[in-house]
Amino acid sequence: MLWTIFVILLILWLLGFVGFHVLGAYIHLLLVIALVVLIIQLITGRRPL
Repeated sequence: MLWTIFVILLILWLLGFVGFHVLGAYIHLLLVIALVVLIIQLITGRRPL
């Protein structure tokens, strides 16, 4: 689930970075959110049942 959110946010950031320079602050905010999600996923990892 987190990986899906990370990939979606990363793709949106890349599209925005290439296409819309006007919304630069919001696009970089998406990148920060994507990195936070990735770090959380790496720290928690998969917990055995």
